[in-house]
Amino acid sequence: MAGPSDPGVPAARWKRHIVRQLRQRDRTQKALFLELVPAYNRLLEKAELLAQFSEKLQPEPTAVTRALHQGAWEEESGPDSYQVPSPAALRVKWQEEEEGLRLVCGEMAYQVVEKSAALGTLESQLEERQSRLAALEARVAQLQEAREKEAGQVDARRALNAAQRAAYEALRVHVGHQEAALRRLEEEARDLLDRLVRRKARAAAERNLRNERRERAKQARVSQELKKAAKRTVSISESPDTLGDGIREEADTLALAAEPAFLESEVGEKWKRPFRSASATSLTLSRCVDVVKGLLDFKKRRGHSVGGAPEQRYQSIPVCVAARLPTRAQDVLDAHLSEVNAVRFGPSSSLLATGGADRLILLWNVVGGRLEANQTLEGAGGSITSVDFDPSGSQVLAATYNKAAQLWKVGEAQSKETLSGHTDKVTAAKFKLTRHQAVTGSRDRTVKEWDLGRAYCSRTINVLSYCNDVVCGDHVIISGHNDQKIRFWDSRADGFRCGSDWTKAVFSPDRSYALAGSWDGALYIWDVDTGKLESSLRGPHCAAVNAVAWCYSGSHVVSVDQARKVVLWH
Repeated sequence: MAGPSDPGVPAARWKRHIVRQLRQRDRTQKALFLELVPAYNRLLEKAELLAQFSEKLQPEPTAVTRALHQGAWEEESGPDSYQVPSPAALRVKWQEEEEGLRLVCGEMAYQVVEKSAALGTLESQLEERQSRLAALEARVAQLQEAREKEAGQVDARRALNAAQRAAYEALRVHVGHQEAALRRLEEEARDLLDRLVRRKARAAAERNLRNERRERAKQARVSQELKKAAKRTVSISESPDTLGDGIREEADTLALAAEPAFLESEVGEKWKRPFRSASATSLTLSRCVDVVKGLLDFKKRRGHSVGGAPEQRYQSIPVCVAARLPTRAQDVLDAHLSEVNAVRFGPSSSLLATGGADRLILLWNVVGGRLEANQTLEGAGGSITSVDFDPSGSQVLAATYNKAAQLWKVGEAQSKETLSGHTDKVTAAKFKLTRHQAVTGSRDRTVKEWDLGRAYCSRTINVLSYCNDVVCGDHVIISGHNDQKIRFWDSRADGFRCGSDWTKAVFSPDRSYALAGSWDGALYIWDVDTGKLESSLRGPHCAAVNAVAWCYSGSHVVSVDQARKVVLWH
């Protein structure tokens, strides 16, 4: 039986349960006396009827006396006079009425039993309906509680929506103000850009005008020197010392103030060589041609890599006098199993390399306008994105999508070296002017220089955008990037970088060295003849060096920086 302490049950349920149990007990015990009670009730009714009949059968004394006194008179009154029934008739009549009453009592008792049974059924139905009603009332109470909770949540949501609507309106107003400010800033930026473009255009025009004037002045000085040299007569002596002294004097006279000293030394060394005979005119013209070549930088100098020993430079064997425009296709081949990403001619122009997404490098011979398969280089770890020959044509360098560049030797099918160190796809790999140095560019936003002799990364350049391709010069690396910019890198001094747009460099008085200040406060000194970094000076400067000066005696150097310091070096 459920108690009042059960959780979740209303307090009245256990009371109703007790009432139902009591009523069930009453019905069970009452059923035992259903037959006795009607019989007892019939006996009581019969006793009452018998008492009534007995009262009726007893005549009243006054009535009997009146009847005795008036008997004769009433007999004479005629046939319509009142006649008292006899006891037999009354008994018969009583018996008939008693039978009728018994029948009526039996019917009534049967009806009472039926009505009692119907009443019990109705009471059970009533109890069931009351229990259902109680359950429904409990359910209604629960639903009302849930409704109240939902109503509270709805109110909270409405309040939250109102707050969010107010915040949205505030944000919309703020966005409107910001858009207006953005439009103003864009207009100002456009105005500033237009002004900057116009200023740059004026500066470029002025710079072009100054350059034109400088070139004209330079050409005029060259022409004047040539005319003077053509008119001058030189005495020639067979003695090397005498000839060398005379030539050095003329070189000092003809050399321009802005021309490097290496031209004088080279010209002097050339004219120090003894010869059998020469006319003064031919000697003068030859020397003038050498001077012009030096001015126009036609003479090539052998250089050195940064911090390394002199390395041999290789030049392509064929020399292009005049390029011819192609007009038709001579040979068409389905060379690779997938798309072809890279192609490169060798130095001899008769060997061709192609690389594709099938991780193969195919070498082709160009013979009679046809491509003939030469060799297949295997072992690439990913799709080939770039191929290059070294200056001798004996090695092939390829950039791959497996975050590395790989090196092959022509004639060997498998890769002999892997240059790993990038953290993303390598998109470009090129040799420098030697077979022992290379440069790679990657999508990890770095450009790396490699020492192929040791398979060692000698320098890493961090860039703001990932590299698509590189081009290598003597001491300059040119890289193209995804941000639509082309960047130039000087590989002669690792760490050197100009600290401002007005950083100034200077030559030594003997034109043998070049000196410049860097962004980190260091001074860098290069050998003009070899391009080698001779030394870097660090110390007092803690800011970018803006300008340097070298005294005419060559014994002192002065540097100034952005932190208001002036330093004298000895």
